[in-house]
Amino acid sequence: MLNFLKKNIALIWAKKHVQKAEEFKNNAEKNQEELLLSMVKNAEKTLFGRQHQFENIKSIADFQKSVPIADYENLKPYIEKVKRGQRNILWTETPEYFAKTSGTTSGAKYIPISKEGMPYQIAGAQSALFHYIAQKGNANFVKGKMIFLQGSPELEEVFGIKTGRLSGIVAHHIPKYLQKNRLPSWETNMMEDWEAKVDKIVEETEKQNMTLISGIPPWLIMYFEKLIEKNGKKIKEIFPNLQLIVTGGVNYEPYREKMEMLLGGKVDIVQTFPASEGFFAFQDDYTKEGLLLLTNHGIFYEFIPLEQYGKPNAQRLTLKEVQLNKDYALILSTNSGLWGYSIGDVVRFIDKKPYRILVSGRTKHFTSAFGEHVIGIEVEEAMKATLEKFPAQITEFHLAPQVNPEEGLPYHEWFVEFEKEPENLGHFREELDDQMRKRNTYYDDLVSGNILQKLKISVLQKNAFHEYAKSEGKLGGQNKIPRLANDTKIADLLKVYKK
Repeated sequence: MLNFLKKNIALIWAKKHVQKAEEFKNNAEKNQEELLLSMVKNAEKTLFGRQHQFENIKSIADFQKSVPIADYENLKPYIEKVKRGQRNILWTETPEYFAKTSGTTSGAKYIPISKEGMPYQIAGAQSALFHYIAQKGNANFVKGKMIFLQGSPELEEVFGIKTGRLSGIVAHHIPKYLQKNRLPSWETNMMEDWEAKVDKIVEETEKQNMTLISGIPPWLIMYFEKLIEKNGKKIKEIFPNLQLIVTGGVNYEPYREKMEMLLGGKVDIVQTFPASEGFFAFQDDYTKEGLLLLTNHGIFYEFIPLEQYGKPNAQRLTLKEVQLNKDYALILSTNSGLWGYSIGDVVRFIDKKPYRILVSGRTKHFTSAFGEHVIGIEVEEAMKATLEKFPAQITEFHLAPQVNPEEGLPYHEWFVEFEKEPENLGHFREELDDQMRKRNTYYDDLVSGNILQKLKISVLQKNAFHEYAKSEGKLGGQNKIPRLANDTKIADLLKVYKK
């Protein structure tokens, strides 16, 4: 009876929520300007606001003149003051949380989350589910068990501010009506050893009526493989009522074939775009590509054309100025006190009514040793198109430039861990190179002009990426291995796993 009520209440809530969401979808540009000016007004008396003349800002153009683009290093002096207990620095109140993330140049990053910002982290995920329920016309998954593969919810305190991984922070805000259905146990979630944690999750869930599973694709795959190894069945046989997988953190498409093979049956996928800095977007139509940009969730967005990113006079575009199918560096100003903040993600608009995006890469993850500027979405699409033509499956891959080979011209080296190798690796390589040349004219010109030779594939041993991540202390949680790089730091470490 309780499950029946949950299901019907969820259907009613979902319908109302989606109807209400039409308002922000239709008024995104106006809402964005109003949001920015409201946040600026609220932060006038902060240290950052005084130093950047917030009292004189009356328009988006004023804001862009007063507030420069910033990365974590630029905002770090302010965040250090907040960490020491000082108030009114970036936002009017002390943050409710710090989301602690690992950074390559800055060491650990402490991303502030205010009392105003935290509810939007939860609301983004809820909205994704409500849109799915309304579109699907049923909410059967609320009757079963749900699992969220996430980091430990254990929080430390930094001058009285609760601090931990975002997924661990969010665990403290799961709505009460979902708590009884939620797995794994709190004790298991607290485990830091990722492999031991996944083994324990398998033990706790394999006999349960799992209906919703959430996590980033590489760790979902690890969980599914352990379940299959232990039970000798595909996931849909183990969990026949599994209806929905919610995923985010990385582009799902390169993992789709492997996931479908492990699942062994139909399961709906909803993709999301969360980060410590905010919950940006989700798939509002699970039958289509693209994520709905949340323009009313306490974040003002700006977009820098990728080819201008990092240049002194780069354009800072607003929603009404963006073009379709063009890559932009994503810039944020938030109600947690991040101002003109470059998060490092690259997005591409595929629709403007409403605004829908694809996450096309990272500003720091590209390959351009020869001026080609290959980005994430290009290599992912090229690999996907190649796999469609061959009876092969991959687990993971990484691309790096080989600038000074022992002989011959330079080339792009692809380190690929295959689940199932193609019968003819040479033909696979030729097709992959052709697909890359179709997607990046600069790369095509370099190969045609005999500046580069065609790409090469280095086949890696099974579990190579798992062992690499483990050796680097990046196993589990929200850790992701870059698909491509402009140097050979990762490639050099992967070479030890070559077949």
